Amino acid sequence: MDIIDSPRHLPKVDDLLRDSRLDKAKESLGYVPVRDAVRSILKAARALLTAKAGETGGTADLACLERALGTDQGQQDRPSLTEQVIISAVLLKLEAEDKAGIRKVINATGAILHTNLGRAPLAAQALSAVDQGSRGYSSLEYDLEKNRRGQRTAPAEALLRRLFGVEAALVVNNNAAAVLLALSALCRGGEVIVSRGELVEIGGKFRIPEIMEESGAILREVGTTNKTHAFDYERAIRESTVALLKVHRSNFRLNGFAEEVDAGTLADLAKKHGLYLIYDLGSGCVSEELAKLLPEEPTVASALASGAQVICFSGDKLLGGPQAGILIGQAEALDRLRSHPLMRAFRCDKMTLLALEATLKLYLDPERAQAHIPLLSMALCDPRLLFERTSKLALELADLGIPARVLESDMIMGGGSAPEVRIPSWALAIDPGANAGSLSVTALEASLRAFDPPLLCRTAHDLLLLDLRTVSPEEEEVIKFALLDLFGREDQLL
Repeated sequence: MDIIDSPRHLPKVDDLLRDSRLDKAKESLGYVPVRDAVRSILKAARALLTAKAGETGGTADLACLERALGTDQGQQDRPSLTEQVIISAVLLKLEAEDKAGIRKVINATGAILHTNLGRAPLAAQALSAVDQGSRGYSSLEYDLEKNRRGQRTAPAEALLRRLFGVEAALVVNNNAAAVLLALSALCRGGEVIVSRGELVEIGGKFRIPEIMEESGAILREVGTTNKTHAFDYERAIRESTVALLKVHRSNFRLNGFAEEVDAGTLADLAKKHGLYLIYDLGSGCVSEELAKLLPEEPTVASALASGAQVICFSGDKLLGGPQAGILIGQAEALDRLRSHPLMRAFRCDKMTLLALEATLKLYLDPERAQAHIPLLSMALCDPRLLFERTSKLALELADLGIPARVLESDMIMGGGSAPEVRIPSWALAIDPGANAGSLSVTALEASLRAFDPPLLCRTAHDLLLLDLRTVSPEEEEVIKFALLDLFGREDQLL
């Protein structure tokens, strides 16, 4: 092959695009992406040849060239180029660009509701519903029986009314929207009383005081950070008061010399003075079995028993469904929310509603819900079975030369739910230090994260820790393959 040692000798874009080695890429990705990749790599090659890497289209293009040259570790100061190298670099760039921005990952961290990893994985029934309802057209806003326009959230709301025995229900795109909608529709221009200990901030800098201001409601703080009493609310009520707001501290705990007013007492106070009680429940635990693991996490049933007129919670946390904001309670209050202009902005798309409807149907039978909703089956799995499964994989890996063993560990719910609650679990511990010349724990973790699909785990005490609670049997095989590959035992796969 001719060596390209000058920018003048670089091939032209059109000549490369006619090269048959790029035909498959053009067919699968399209002509324009391939053309753009060729231009970018040629620009990087020109800068590389003139020792002006800063003029490239980006370090990613140089990295593709270096990988194609086999000099990503810097063995050569001025590597020689060939047309084959440029073609290879173009294909590497296209391969990287073709990977989805949001990719499937294997979660072996021990956090079931990992906020950065999409929180609750959906049940197979929910995925099937989304697939079937999205392949063609659907009756999203069409009433088939009455042959007229329908309400898109009607099926999910009917299930919510049946499941919780409430007068009304409403579904929006997340719980932050649910809180803002409730305050905007019911409290604009009026005072809303909130305990100072509940003026929380959740992820994304969603702060109760700022949301209150945005809604047009007037914040009236009572009590102190650590202690708020019923008489604090009573004293603050005046003619301009329209509602009391109860916010569950779902992402932190207030311990020690602390006290708060329970929702039932607040509901009685609101009823006495003709006010609304809006209860931001946050995570929305529905399963009574799950609630036993999370003793400080209020359930939706307990919130309803308190007597609050409006209760809102998330769909993708302890419910185990898609991202959604769910509101349940009195029809009079929720009808005002339904007719508010913000409702249009906060409405869910068809895929969310299809997944939520399928998830709620599973909850009609608690045993079926526990068996099929991943959140519940992971959190409530038998520890003995988890130990046996982890031990089996550890033995298989050890027999193949991988330093693996089982350690007692713990898991967290994550996702802003049940902070500081750690549930006993078991971890597959990999000790790279047991093999001379092996990767360090940090390098091993990074290599697993760069695997395809990326594999995420924890490190502690120079050990790599993988919790199989959040790993499917199919993903377990991928873990085995990745570890064998990284430890140089890929021959054992034959």
